[in-house]
Amino acid sequence: MHLMSLTLRGFKSFASATTFEFAPGINAVVGPNGSGKSNVLDALAWVMGEQGAKSLRGGSMKDVIFAGSGDGAQRAPLGRAKVTLTFDNSDGTLSIPADRVQISRTMFRSGGSEYEINGSPARLADIQDLLSEAGLGQDMHVLVGQGQLDAVLHATSQQRRDMIEQAAGVVKYRRRQEKT
Repeated sequence: MHLMSLTLRGFKSFASATTFEFAPGINAVVGPNGSGKSNVLDALAWVMGEQGAKSLRGGSMKDVIFAGSGDGAQRAPLGRAKVTLTFDNSDGTLSIPADRVQISRTMFRSGGSEYEINGSPARLADIQDLLSEAGLGQDMHVLVGQGQLDAVLHATSQQRRDMIEQAAGVVKYRRRQEKT
């Protein structure tokens, strides 16, 4: 299983639908300051279930929705944000019997949020359970954004241990044990 693509529609600075295609292995998002690199990282965390607005560099969760632009284009604010992750599941890592699995999250300006798995309504718990099968998810991955590397280098030994255990996939077994 590998991440095939990430599509953002109305998420933060991505007013128009934008899709990032990923090859198997290591991928990097590079660009000049202000191009939205950090917003791509935020989108990944958000679609996988991040619930804290501060973790997404916002004051409230509605801050993930494109708020309009004051530049020459004068783009109006949008009413919702949607992020979709597409995984290649041809190896059957995920329990869904499909070669491609899509996980989506939509936030409406009027309030409320929706999750989907392959176009069908889902709960946050469903998303978390599905992602935990592959060692991914809200508490089972380490996303290090620009400016956070210093925090990793200056972390306490316990904080470093937590990060390493998350990256190694140990957290998913702890989560199963807690559920049991």
